[in-house]
Amino acid sequence: MALTLAERSKLIAPSATLAMASEAKRLKAEGIDVLDFALGEPDFKTPENIQEAAIRAIKSGQTHYTPPAGIPELRQAIADHYTKACGLPTQAVQVIVSNGAKHSLHNALMAVTGPGDEVIIPAPYWVSYSDLVKLTGATPVIVQTTEAEGFKLSPAALRANLTPRTKLLMLNSPSNPTGVVYERAELEALADVVLEAGIGVISDEIYEQLTYGGAEPTVFATLRPGLAERTITISGVSKTYAMTGWRIGWAVASASVAKFMGDLQSQETSNPCSVSQWAAIEAVAGPQESVKAMHAQFTKRRAYVLERIAGLPEVTCVAPGGAFYAFMNISKHIGRELGGKLIKSDTDFCLTALAKAHIALVMGSAFGTEGYARLSFATDLKTLERGFDALESFLKG
Repeated sequence: MALTLAERSKLIAPSATLAMASEAKRLKAEGIDVLDFALGEPDFKTPENIQEAAIRAIKSGQTHYTPPAGIPELRQAIADHYTKACGLPTQAVQVIVSNGAKHSLHNALMAVTGPGDEVIIPAPYWVSYSDLVKLTGATPVIVQTTEAEGFKLSPAALRANLTPRTKLLMLNSPSNPTGVVYERAELEALADVVLEAGIGVISDEIYEQLTYGGAEPTVFATLRPGLAERTITISGVSKTYAMTGWRIGWAVASASVAKFMGDLQSQETSNPCSVSQWAAIEAVAGPQESVKAMHAQFTKRRAYVLERIAGLPEVTCVAPGGAFYAFMNISKHIGRELGGKLIKSDTDFCLTALAKAHIALVMGSAFGTEGYARLSFATDLKTLERGFDALESFLKG
């Protein structure tokens, strides 16, 4: 008799963003010119100074096991960043370095949630949140926000979904998939509810340095006295420094939570990549000119994307204040025939757009919100132009 899977195998599905990117790559391998806007990955090379730091680490023999929670030098550099740049007094012992921010989220949820707990997640939400919660035995409580609300969770909606079993609120600002950035006052209002209710927060701030116009990033844990003890802050080097493949993320938490996360990681993965950790020190503590240069390009791309979306028939979009995504409302095209196929859902829309127009998008339903398609503008302007030309033609039916 074949080995059977555990019951938890039924709790999760493959990442929709990675699945769409995989399908796009399959078509490319067949020689099809696919315009890929599915994956949230900066198209820039990792900055030279960071590459050189990695090479130095290799040549100096920094290629062995490290402490499970990360090398002391990187933990201190991250602690210094939060203390000096973010106004969050942080000690190195509170920092856990992991194999990417997704791993940090998993560790955080495993540390503080379990069967019987509920975790409030505002939708649209990043595709992995709900499945990571389910793996702990806790229950994700999805709270739908709307385009009219700017895709932001209100204090009233948070209160309405609190129960005696509520353990955590998961926040993501700047947001994937919407690009929405909460204003400081909006976060303060949520913080007040959190403190009144005595719940915790996982604040995913991986896009913290990618904001536009008047939008400003806010470290949630700094907003109210006593909030830092209830907050686990998640970030990493992937998006800001074009280091997605280096797999370095981190969590900042109370010392007791951080210790358990480190112990958990010691059993799961031993430690993050040694060479990547030394490179990450250069990213966090080194020159930041490359970040400014990448940000300038993202700013131009965002402006172009919003201009082109405004010209699409029956498509709307909340202007992203951060990250590098446009969450387009394509609901008025559901029920139409496009590319020779009747579109019955946003999944149909995205799959048909890929098959017929060779444009790779991600369906909004993967993020908990039907009727939308996420477009990543982490690619060059020429590709964006070709993509919007193809999308415009596709929408004409």
